[in-house]
Amino acid sequence: MKVLLHICCGPCAIYPVQALREAGHEVHGFFYNPNIHPYQEFARRLTALEDYLQRHPLPMIWERSYDLENFLRLVVFREAERCRFCYQMRLAATARAARESSVDAFTSTLLYSKFQNHELIRGIGEQVAEDLNVPFYYEDFRRGWGQGVAASKEMGLYRQPYCGCVYSERDRYYRPQSKVPQSLNQERKPKTKN
Repeated sequence: MKVLLHICCGPCAIYPVQALREAGHEVHGFFYNPNIHPYQEFARRLTALEDYLQRHPLPMIWERSYDLENFLRLVVFREAERCRFCYQMRLAATARAARESSVDAFTSTLLYSKFQNHELIRGIGEQVAEDLNVPFYYEDFRRGWGQGVAASKEMGLYRQPYCGCVYSERDRYYRPQSKVPQSLNQERKPKTKN
């Protein structure tokens, strides 16, 4: 079976590509990630995928345009549900690309991450498949998490420190004031010389 694999980055592609090939599938890749912020991060992830593909080639469909505005319009005022909209946007684009490429099914490296909402991804993938009449290939790639991490480190691939969107980048650093220790929250008085 020909499977179109939505790929968010090089490290996340390692295990899903291997698992799909070992199962006898012909893997094609699709890079479409308008959620990634800032642009430098988008470029790093794209380059890491290109580095991975030099060692493990596969046919690719590249969406190199940086359509951040579309992603932001989709999630604004719905930030608490941003992952749902992000998954839907990327999986629907993958299904459309699969239909246009005459592959047999589509899937995503989102199913590899231990940090994503796996059941939500699966549900959206199945709904998109029904809506667009393109089969969704489900596999729980998380079982290969450790193997993929080790392989990406061995290859020296850039490993991203957050999901990709501006909100997840914020959540890495920002802590609401209520969680800041009181001693750090107090106004500092200028020191005077004695």
